[in-house]
Amino acid sequence: MTSRTRGPRSARPPFRPPAFTGPLHDARTATAVGRWLGAAFAVCFVTGLVSHYLQHPPAWLADDLPTRPVWGYRLSQGLHVATGLAAIVLLLAKLWTVYPRLFAWPPVRSLRHALERLSVAVLVAAAVFQVLTGLLNIVEWYPWPFSFVPVHFAVAWVAVGSILLHVAVKAPEISAHWRRGSAGTLALPAEDAADRRSLLLGVGAAVGVVTVTTVGQALTPLKALDLLAPRHPDHGPQGLPVNRTAAAAGVSASRLREWRLDVTGPRPYTLTLDTLRAMPRTGVRLPIACVEGWSVEAGWGGVRIRDLVELAGGRPGAAALRVTSLEVAGAYRVMEMGAEYVDDPLTLLALTLDGRPLSLDHGFPARIIAPDRPGVLQTKWVHRLEVL
Repeated sequence: MTSRTRGPRSARPPFRPPAFTGPLHDARTATAVGRWLGAAFAVCFVTGLVSHYLQHPPAWLADDLPTRPVWGYRLSQGLHVATGLAAIVLLLAKLWTVYPRLFAWPPVRSLRHALERLSVAVLVAAAVFQVLTGLLNIVEWYPWPFSFVPVHFAVAWVAVGSILLHVAVKAPEISAHWRRGSAGTLALPAEDAADRRSLLLGVGAAVGVVTVTTVGQALTPLKALDLLAPRHPDHGPQGLPVNRTAAAAGVSASRLREWRLDVTGPRPYTLTLDTLRAMPRTGVRLPIACVEGWSVEAGWGGVRIRDLVELAGGRPGAAALRVTSLEVAGAYRVMEMGAEYVDDPLTLLALTLDGRPLSLDHGFPARIIAPDRPGVLQTKWVHRLEVL
């Protein structure tokens, strides 16, 4: 029998991944998609920082958070979710363009190559983790044992660091393929150049479809096209969505029969609902914007928080507030509000929504509504205010 000559075993990969041999798995295409993906991740990172520090401000910042523009958080979080969804499409396209290189053999050829491979491994893992957990957070499904907010925040830094490392390692190649006709770029045959344009147009169209069919949950003029988002701005009790219902929070009508509002401070006092309703009322139009990306503007009526704080002896412009909900449990059952929010004339202990008493799911008998503030901090079923 004759034997076939075999190459060295070390030169063979341990397994054969599916082969993609088309001409578009090249550095030029990867760079073109990577520019879009990098921009999406940059917007996600910046808006994610805004959201995180509004929800969990450090002590030195808590009293100085901005309350204007009133739609600031609505815009920021709407951008965060919209670009995060777009990043899913872009990440899949980017992985498709570089797929053959992910399984190149041997895996390490030099120190520079090892750094490149390490940056790619960390980048891919962090990017996939971020878009996957972000997507599941939008639909409020948490099939993992860890807390979403701190882990998502921490991995965001890992993702950004790995992007910067990857760009630094690949800078010469990225520079060579950054613009059409760049020096060092090999010209493609006409049919391959057309294929690249078609691919990029297809990716852009997919991003556009995903954006247009989901952004209506925050950009209400497009709400008629809100086909894929988990929330619709008009669907819910009193025409507004809710994330956490009264049943989920363990709040029932029977628990509210003897409801009282306890306000503590230098001059503590207690109010019944009838007494609270008899106090001077204020009406405002403010959006409620949630971390999942949906937001709706509505008319709210109630008593100014700063008036309630002053009655308890709090100093105008200098008092912070701790708000406690009747929720049985939850990460935001107790919320603290800095002095900037407390003193703002638009911050209310709301009793009505669009002229009607709050429904149980919207926080009856009283909830917080404040400008430029995440929805999770617009505490529902308020029963205690502590002037700090």
